[in-house]
Amino acid sequence: MEATQPPPLPTPPPQKTQQRLTGTEREAVLGEKARVARLGRIRQFVFGSLDGLLVPLGVVSGVAGGTGSVKAVIVAGLAEAFAGALSMGVGEFLAGRAEAQVQLAEVAVELAQVRERPEYEVEELVVLLEHDGVNSEDARMIAERLARSPEAFAKTMVEKELGLEVAPETVRISEGVIMGASYMVASIVPLIAYFFLPIETAFPTSLVLTVITLAVIGLVRGNLAKISLLKSALEVVVVGAVSGLGGYLLGVWLPKLLGF
Repeated sequence: MEATQPPPLPTPPPQKTQQRLTGTEREAVLGEKARVARLGRIRQFVFGSLDGLLVPLGVVSGVAGGTGSVKAVIVAGLAEAFAGALSMGVGEFLAGRAEAQVQLAEVAVELAQVRERPEYEVEELVVLLEHDGVNSEDARMIAERLARSPEAFAKTMVEKELGLEVAPETVRISEGVIMGASYMVASIVPLIAYFFLPIETAFPTSLVLTVITLAVIGLVRGNLAKISLLKSALEVVVVGAVSGLGGYLLGVWLPKLLGF
């Protein structure tokens, strides 16, 4: 009689080896937040550039349609460009500073609660984690273990509950500079044709240059935001076209309505 062979033993699953990040990889992880923050400057760039194109375009188109004078268009355009760039840059700086100061006040309140009522804050973190999809048992374990590191726990509570940084930057000079510079550079586009061409030719040239620049801004926005380049460009161009047409019609018809 042949001996029966025992069934083969199951192969044990391979042991998972703990993979640690290299120094370069750690730096990349820690730098992701700063990288995304730099990309966030697209807001100031787009905002400043669009205003720098559309507001001067409306002004020069209106003055061109209402006066027919190249000199009047240039004077009005330059005055608006400098005043607008200064206003936008300073406004962005003050608005960002005010926002950060309000955030600091809220952060201070939250940090005080973490110090004075740590047990209650643990319960709040459990609720927040459960809301994010963590099961109740794991949520409590995470919250209680994190509470053993007071600094990390406080930072987590501020970020999870308020959606803020523990120490938001209160002096945002770069944002104001980007806003003002974008406005100033963009404001040259609808105005430049009037320096070299008669008003009859300068007006359509100004419109064409503005539309091209609007399309470029839309492409840049679409590329950074990883959305359809065509859709982004068309969206920005349509907004600009409506603004330019509105300014021109206002400049043509307002003097007539006022009897000038």
